[in-house]
Amino acid sequence: MTVPLPDWEPHYARRASRMRASEIRELLKLLEQPGIISFAGGIPDPALFPVAAAREAYAAALSSPERAGAALQYSVSEGNLALREWIAGSMASLGVACTPDNIVITNGSQQGIEFLGKLLLSPGDTALATAPTYLGALQAFSACEPRYDELRPEDGNRTAPSYRDAAQAAGSEVKLAYVVPDFANPTGETLTLAARQRLLDLARELDIPVIEDAAYAALRFEGESVPPLQALDIRHTGSIDRSRVIYCGTFSKTLTPGLRTGWVCAAAPVVRRLVLIKQAADLNAPAINQMVMLEIARSVYESQVARARGHYALSATPSSVFAQVARARGHYRAKRDAMLAALANYMPEGCTWTTPEGGLFVWVTLPDGIDAAALLQRAVAEAKVAFVPGGAFFTGGTGANTMRLSYSLPGIDSIGEGIRRLAALIGEQKG
Repeated sequence: MTVPLPDWEPHYARRASRMRASEIRELLKLLEQPGIISFAGGIPDPALFPVAAAREAYAAALSSPERAGAALQYSVSEGNLALREWIAGSMASLGVACTPDNIVITNGSQQGIEFLGKLLLSPGDTALATAPTYLGALQAFSACEPRYDELRPEDGNRTAPSYRDAAQAAGSEVKLAYVVPDFANPTGETLTLAARQRLLDLARELDIPVIEDAAYAALRFEGESVPPLQALDIRHTGSIDRSRVIYCGTFSKTLTPGLRTGWVCAAAPVVRRLVLIKQAADLNAPAINQMVMLEIARSVYESQVARARGHYALSATPSSVFAQVARARGHYRAKRDAMLAALANYMPEGCTWTTPEGGLFVWVTLPDGIDAAALLQRAVAEAKVAFVPGGAFFTGGTGANTMRLSYSLPGIDSIGEGIRRLAALIGEQKG
């Protein structure tokens, strides 16, 4: 007798119906195919990984029974104290005076975003986000079953009452705003100082927290640095414990994503709640990874000026740019320049794109009538080129004629060739 396969669907919680596979994660499988030029994932270039420093740091972490015991043992949920002190120093260089009590270590900033969704959103609550916005945040919030409304900080936003009224009409309440203010995923755009001030004014009027996803903030190639939202809010309120901004940081884009070390910097009461969620989720971030990250940061992530001050600095001032980030900036800037040049050389009339001052992404808008998802199928099959269709970054089913291109992983020659192939396909569909 053959036992039938169980039907699991009736057993899943309602929230499971909102869970969707990441289009980006699925597209990363294409990297395993020979000959694919991938503009899909915003994956740091392994050529930048501090391999020697990591090897030495792991050896140091296991160099004595006492250190090895701490490295391989459970640890506190808040995170390694020395690492949190180091991060607090770096936040101070950004204008965010804080202590280790304002820091919790997470398994990448993605986990921080997920935890904040759990902490701040109940089913039906309204989350404000730009359109498009980071797909990973939409996935992280999805289990909380929110509704979304669109932020437009560069256009002045709508009024606070209009957001409040729209939420009330849907039987909802506005609970948070989420934004990637620097070199945003997916557009590559950066919020101006005026837009940041408007966003903070809106949040104060609505009395909601702002989640600042700062994953790309250190990767500025050119232009004037803009203070983090959290620093601006602290100037207004006087202290981090009075600030409504919650900052999500990570080492992934400038050092290595493999150690999965990120952090949340926020008012102490928020951090204490996040620690409780951390305890329920995975108890603690791996102790050895935190020890290694701290050693790598001390050895390769600091400039001489920052060493003298006892912390690293994220300022764009040349004298305070630490070597690892300076190297990453130069590396990715050359790739960005190659992509922008190729787009200008090859893309047919009617296509437009952003010109990011940093980060890893260019956002392309295709002529009306061209569906990027359908184009992707042809691009992979015929041109051996991959990208992310832009519709994945919208909550309302729009953006069909947009795409996100990442220049982080391919070599410069591959970038030019990939854009040439892609532009030829777009020209065929347009024609």
